[in-house]
Amino acid sequence: MMNEEKTKSFAVSQQMVYDSYLKVCDKKGSAGIDKETIEMFNENLGGNLYKVWNRMSSGSYFPPAVRTVLIPKKQGGTRPLGIPTVGDRIAQGVVKDFLEPILEPLFHVSSFGYRPGRSAHDALAQCQHNCIHHSWVVDLDIKGFFDNISHEWMMKMLSHHTQEKWVLLYTERWLKAGIAQADGSIAARQKGTPQGGVASPLFANLYLHHAFDMWMSKYFPSNPFERYADDIIVHCDSKEDAGQLLSSIRERLAGFDLELHPEKTKLVYCKNYRRKEQHEHASFKFLSYSFQPRGMRNHQLQNKFTVFSAAICCEAKTFIRKRIREVFNPRNTQVSLERIAQQLNPKIRGWLNYYSKFNPGEAKNVFVYINELIRRWIEEKYKLRRKKIVQNQYEMCVQSNTSLFVHWQKGIKR
Repeated sequence: MMNEEKTKSFAVSQQMVYDSYLKVCDKKGSAGIDKETIEMFNENLGGNLYKVWNRMSSGSYFPPAVRTVLIPKKQGGTRPLGIPTVGDRIAQGVVKDFLEPILEPLFHVSSFGYRPGRSAHDALAQCQHNCIHHSWVVDLDIKGFFDNISHEWMMKMLSHHTQEKWVLLYTERWLKAGIAQADGSIAARQKGTPQGGVASPLFANLYLHHAFDMWMSKYFPSNPFERYADDIIVHCDSKEDAGQLLSSIRERLAGFDLELHPEKTKLVYCKNYRRKEQHEHASFKFLSYSFQPRGMRNHQLQNKFTVFSAAICCEAKTFIRKRIREVFNPRNTQVSLERIAQQLNPKIRGWLNYYSKFNPGEAKNVFVYINELIRRWIEEKYKLRRKKIVQNQYEMCVQSNTSLFVHWQKGIKR
């Protein structure tokens, strides 16, 4: 096989393909346009991997169209995800694995999205810190960012960092790959990169690295920011500065075929809450957290005060309750609480881990809703009508198995 690799046009090794395959397996994922799952791909693993390698190393790999799936957004509406085939995810992973060590050291310290060793919690913590030290926020919303990335600009940016022909060749082909429509037709793509692709987050970070991050560092070094993919928060010291900066950012992004959403982009006041004047916006959302004035109590001094801080946003609370109800119908008493817990616990654990980082009490209160559903399940199951008896039965249930639900383990039992 090593001799065969030497005869190929491009230096794509079989080991590179296999390493990418292992990462695709770890992330699982659904089938693409060919309806082939990972399990089906594995039935002829050697042959399928050889096919990907052989085509990539010879320059004859052409990506199939992506399958479009609409997923619900926490704030309402849907977001289109482009699902590549298993083989295409592996091929994209080969390019991503090649590019990431080159690009990652160059990316801005305030870019957090889809980067190794960085998380949404890191971005939120920095945002919380900057809100304490700066009075104003520019909350940026790029209109249809992934759908409007310029292919021409993308290729210029990529070629600035690598001249590897196979990387440039396949990146251009992925950018132009078709999109499967609901009626079965394939739509051509003149701009944009589909969310859901393995390499798309890296391409998106590269695009905004040049279009936004480096420009901000050069021309507005005193205005810190947090960027998680296309979610961007910029901090300013005055409303005038924020307004001028917003105009400059709008002009800058327009040069890269990007437009700020006129209604969702806003200037937010986040400092002294006792001032008498009113401002149009005093809160913003970032990564499903709401930053806003919150009443706090100092239990030692027995006094109340207001701080501008982050906690789970209302849309995320609604989203969680909806997901809980999809699993737990209290009228369906044929399903045991043990079965319900088995289905809900992985979700509860993930939600608590994410939303309890800041103001954890706000997040924990969401899961009181499950306890309400359990009481209703008990009421239906045992045909009880008096609330006191239902409550007694509920308390007995909790005491007999305090580890049944993850939120019970965290002390959320009321």
